[in-house]
Amino acid sequence: MDIIVSGMRPTGRLHLGHFHGALVNWLRLQEQYRCYFFVADWHALTTDYATPQGINQNTIEMVMDWLSVGLDPAKSVLFRQSRVKEHAELHLLYSMITPVPWLERNPTYKEQIKELTGKDLSTYGFLGYPVLQAADITIYKANKVPVGADQAPHVELTREIVRRFNQTYEAIFPEPEVLLTEAQKVPGLDGRKMSKSYGNAVFLSDTPQEIDQKISRMVTDPARARRSDPGEPEKCPVFQLHKVYSTEAEIAEVTVGCRTAGIGCLDCKKIMIKHVIDDLAPFREKRSQYENKPDDVEEVLRAGNEQAQARAGETMAEVRGVLGL
Repeated sequence: MDIIVSGMRPTGRLHLGHFHGALVNWLRLQEQYRCYFFVADWHALTTDYATPQGINQNTIEMVMDWLSVGLDPAKSVLFRQSRVKEHAELHLLYSMITPVPWLERNPTYKEQIKELTGKDLSTYGFLGYPVLQAADITIYKANKVPVGADQAPHVELTREIVRRFNQTYEAIFPEPEVLLTEAQKVPGLDGRKMSKSYGNAVFLSDTPQEIDQKISRMVTDPARARRSDPGEPEKCPVFQLHKVYSTEAEIAEVTVGCRTAGIGCLDCKKIMIKHVIDDLAPFREKRSQYENKPDDVEEVLRAGNEQAQARAGETMAEVRGVLGL
C-alpha cells in the first residue's frame, strides 16, 4: 500500500476552509493509502517562535476536530511531529547537502517575507523549513504528498533533496509524487479567504446560533445595496457557499432570485445556513465527547507517536548506515 504524509500547523479550532480544503481529502485518502497525518508543531515555530505558549492547547483543539470529522486512528497514524525526534535528525543531515539558493528561490518564502511584515523572519528556521518538510515526508518513505497546485513547488524541492541524497550516498528514498487535490474554495465572512487570523471564519465547532449569526452577516454582491437591486451571484461570496452546501434546485432558485431581485440577501443566506448547521451537527456531537474526555485525545496522539517513531526509527537506521554514522 502506498504511503501518504501530510500535516497541519496547530492553530486551534478548525473552520470550514480547513474542512473542505484538506480534511475531506484526508478522509478519502485514509480509505485508500497508509496515511501519516501529523501536528506540525515545529513548523509552527518558524513564524511564531516568540509565542509558543498556545501550541499545546491548539494541538488538542485541532486533533479534536480531526477525530470529530472522522479521521480514524485505526486507519491513519495521527501524531505530533515534535515527539518523533528522527524528523529533526534527518532534517539536520539534509541541511548538509541542500544548497542555500534552492531555499531562497522558494516562492512561499518570498511571498511571506513580503506579507508578514510585522515579524522577524530573518532566521534559518524560516529559510530552511522546506528542508524540515522534506524530512517530514521522506522519514516515512512517502510515495505521494497531497497538495494544492500552489504547494507543488514544495514537493518538487523535496524531490530534489532526495535525488541529491540518493546520488551522493545510496538510493534509499523514493522520490515522492505530487498528489494534486481539487479543494472546494470557501470564502470567509468578509469575502476574503477564510482564516482565523482574519476573524472571518465559521468553525466546525460553532453552535447553530453562532453559524446563523455569522453567515447572516456575511458580505454579498456590493451591487445589491437595496433589496430591490438585482445582483450577480458569481460576484457574491455567499453564492460560493451555496455551491458547496445547497442542492442544485436551490442554487438555481437563488441564481434567478438574485439576478431579478426576487429574493433578498438574508432569505438567500437562510436557504444555505440550514445545510451548514445540519452538516456540522454530527461533528459537534462527536467533538463534545472528546471535550469531556481530553485525555482520550492525548492517548490517540501517544499511540500515534509510537507508531510513527517505530517507522521513522527504521528509516534513520538505514540513513546512519549509508552515512557510516
